[in-house]
Amino acid sequence: MDENSSPNRRIKRTFAFLDLSGFTHFTNKEGDEAAMELLIGFRESVRRVASLRGVRIAKWLGDGAMLVGVEAEETVEAVIAMEGLVDFSQSPLPMRAGIAEGYVLLIDGDDHVGAPVILASRLCDLAEPHQVLAPAELVIKLMANTAARKIGLRSLDGFSNPIEVVQLSSLEKFKNHGEQ
Repeated sequence: MDENSSPNRRIKRTFAFLDLSGFTHFTNKEGDEAAMELLIGFRESVRRVASLRGVRIAKWLGDGAMLVGVEAEETVEAVIAMEGLVDFSQSPLPMRAGIAEGYVLLIDGDDHVGAPVILASRLCDLAEPHQVLAPAELVIKLMANTAARKIGLRSLDGFSNPIEVVQLSSLEKFKNHGEQ
């Protein structure tokens, strides 16, 4: 069996995990109906941007989502646009995200196994509201309209070595907020 026909063939993909910060508290305070309306708006925003950027929504995760992209640049720009759209729509809850890229195993044609998936999830967990975090090594591949600010080395559960983390944003947001 050659590499292309092997069921364990590795493919390179970019993964993003999105999360609405404070959703549990919001649901407890505002009720299930308000939470459902919020999720409907969030999902519409994510779908709209994903379809324009060619990024696939791999699965919905309650108040979040897992995205898969073939190109790192498109995936990063899609996530930054999603965060901006959620913010612009005056959502009562901000979005946060983690992004990572690398080789993974594909299972049953639609599920992925590998360190990049876990890293993107851990970075999302680490992110503060409005933050999009990624490993610093992803930055050199980004297009000219994405800015990165160093966060520093972070120890993440399941990873033996600390990860150099950066916060990503649109170049416009970076310039408007004077971030460095």
